[in-house]
Amino acid sequence: MGMMFENVQADYDIVIVGSGPAGLSAASRAQERGNRYVLLEAEDHASDTIYKYQKGKHVMAEPGFLPLRSGMKFGEGKREGILGEWDNALKSQSINIAYKKKVAGIKRDDANSPFTITCEDGSSYTSRAVILGIGLQGNIRKLGVPGENLARVQYTLSDPDEFKDEVIVVVGAGDAGIENACALAKQNQLHLMNRDEEFTVCKDGNKNLALATEKSGKMTIWHSAFAARVEETGAEPPLNYVFNAKDGEHSIPCHRVVARCGAIPPRKLVESFGIQFPNPNPTSIPVLSESYESNVPGLFIVGALGGYPLIKQAMNQGYEVVETINGEVVEPVDEPLIRERLKAWKADANVGDLIDRMRASSPFFAAITKLQMREILLESTVKVLRKGEVVFAKGDYTNTFFSIAEGSVDVQISPDEVKPAKYISLPAGRFFGEMGLLSGRRRTATILAGEGCVLIETPRRTMLKLIASSDEVRKQIDNAFVRNAIINYIGSAMSPESIDALLQGGVELKRYNAKQYLFKEGDDADGLYLIRRGSVEVTRKAAGQDQALGYVAAGGYVGEMALIDDSKRSASVMATVLTEALVFEGARFKAEIERNPKLKETLQALILERTRANVTRADTSANSSYMAQFLVAQGVGDASNILVIDETKCVQCNNCETACAETHDGVSRLRRDVGPTLNHLHIPVACRHCENPHCMKDCPPDAISRGPTGEVFISDACIGCGNCERNCPYGVVQLAVQKKPKFGGGLAWLLFGLGKAPGDRAPDYDPNARKKAVKCDLCKEISGGPRCVNACPTGAAVRMSPDKLMALVASDN
Repeated sequence: MGMMFENVQADYDIVIVGSGPAGLSAASRAQERGNRYVLLEAEDHASDTIYKYQKGKHVMAEPGFLPLRSGMKFGEGKREGILGEWDNALKSQSINIAYKKKVAGIKRDDANSPFTITCEDGSSYTSRAVILGIGLQGNIRKLGVPGENLARVQYTLSDPDEFKDEVIVVVGAGDAGIENACALAKQNQLHLMNRDEEFTVCKDGNKNLALATEKSGKMTIWHSAFAARVEETGAEPPLNYVFNAKDGEHSIPCHRVVARCGAIPPRKLVESFGIQFPNPNPTSIPVLSESYESNVPGLFIVGALGGYPLIKQAMNQGYEVVETINGEVVEPVDEPLIRERLKAWKADANVGDLIDRMRASSPFFAAITKLQMREILLESTVKVLRKGEVVFAKGDYTNTFFSIAEGSVDVQISPDEVKPAKYISLPAGRFFGEMGLLSGRRRTATILAGEGCVLIETPRRTMLKLIASSDEVRKQIDNAFVRNAIINYIGSAMSPESIDALLQGGVELKRYNAKQYLFKEGDDADGLYLIRRGSVEVTRKAAGQDQALGYVAAGGYVGEMALIDDSKRSASVMATVLTEALVFEGARFKAEIERNPKLKETLQALILERTRANVTRADTSANSSYMAQFLVAQGVGDASNILVIDETKCVQCNNCETACAETHDGVSRLRRDVGPTLNHLHIPVACRHCENPHCMKDCPPDAISRGPTGEVFISDACIGCGNCERNCPYGVVQLAVQKKPKFGGGLAWLLFGLGKAPGDRAPDYDPNARKKAVKCDLCKEISGGPRCVNACPTGAAVRMSPDKLMALVASDN
């Protein structure tokens, strides 16, 4: 094949706009091939984005598994070294680069005409093809809260050594934010703000760097932290950074705020070139082919503007685009890696053709660009399953996401006690697992493989990154979450068509901080609330006091009672932890109720049942309500399995601690005599196996996992860094030397008092030995369940889920 548009008359074969990593790589390859080209750079130096990195920044060469395909060298190293090597290559390779050429326009009359590229200085160029690699850095995203433009709120950091002995808040846990924070932490007191519950958008190397800096005590990391405002204090320190965290509003007096919130594509400029975007979202990326060609033939987009901010990826793209322009059929550099992932299913498949077929057969895959599909396949596992094989069981605590590539799966819709079980089939092109992905709670149904079942299992972190980058993907997953939650709630009272019509009316996602009300008693009914993540407490005023009526976790509903009878809200609903709710617009839901007698009848039955329960709870003693509020205040909303002790039955024998120590190498994972108590209910210090475990967020070796039945446990991979101990708000993780104890005297101790008592460890280990993290694992490998519960002679110690505990407290007269 010949060069693209070889019959078009133009000054150049290729004009490359932007001398970032992709542009440099493209220019190097064009020079090597002998093309007529020019590299246009708006500044007076090459690679402006990296030039503006902080001094001494360590630049990573990720992803590590991806080979480099470029005539320009690149490897992990310091900013100054990389820029120096590229400057030398520009000279040694005689790259044709023109500085101070800021492009203002790109146009083309028709397919037989050349592109005309005009610059702000009035110069112009004609070319057969254009490679656009202008990046995003000129369109910095601000905080979006009051105070975002104060003098000490800055959005770049050139030299971290300029600041010393200050309290500094860095907002943003991407690569730039983490690198700035860790550099500043050497001589300042640092706070790093992460909007997510874990690190989802940074490189693994930077994640580990942040955790190591926190471990050293030089930085505090706040997760699920959302900026509220920045205030001037008129004193020292001059600023007050206010933010909402999982447990409510916090403020940090500080000297400055460094916000690294990313950048927004220069959409208006890019659209003026004729390039199309898939939706109105300002953060969306242009529509590109697998060869990085836009909807404008001959105009290619590479690097961050096309959704690939990593340097190595951008350099590979620059090289490959030049090859494509020269008429070569280019196999993407990741092709062999993806084929390896697919070998259990399609060993010899052409990856591009396979992706085309998958996107054509599935609305979900169609919402993902071809390039995003390649990235998903690289990070996912392909499973070929036999018919009847269990994918996951109801009640499992896994949170990966499944796409059906071929065949089908069977979803159990009948209760476990109903025999034979009833199933519905999901065909190829559908997906499942979104409820565990979004809510962090147990799987809500058992899924079996159907005929010819092939599944793509995608890790949670990969899916969260995709949801954050694609509105259409987020919408599809939210709609599936809502659809399945409706079916779980009201069964078959609504047809699939009715549910779809309800979803088309729009569902609003709302976020609530801890102790923030979704609505209050006496408010007008504005809609139906589906709890997507977190949990809420339902209360009603009685004798001037808030009386707890219930606790609703992710996957449940609140707010339907007032919609049925057009009344005011009969109770208040407050978030117990950081909570997200999907809200159905009230008028549309009411209209559906009036159209559907079966739905109205089902809802009335559910409301009658809830009303009876509320009346019963209202008649109970005020003590029960105080008890429920006490549990909520102690963070029971976080838990999935909590240990409680009824002190009216407890005889202080300490068998629970002793049994725990005997079972776990002499180290008890609970402290019976510590923890809050109200009346007779005691919550000892023992792991609650949180729905979204705090301890799992920052584990460098990924040593903390969640088992399929919900237990959160620590593997032998633990390195003893202590991050989990610091991150746990309930103090249930400890660092200890794990060594088999010299057991006590056993029978001799029982009969004659000789030797150590059971559970007492003889001090036979080196106190300076390396310690590792230990916590309750629910005795997951021991038949019979938790030893602490089994060892209690009076039945005072029990483990249960929060909803059962709240129901028990509410029924306690």
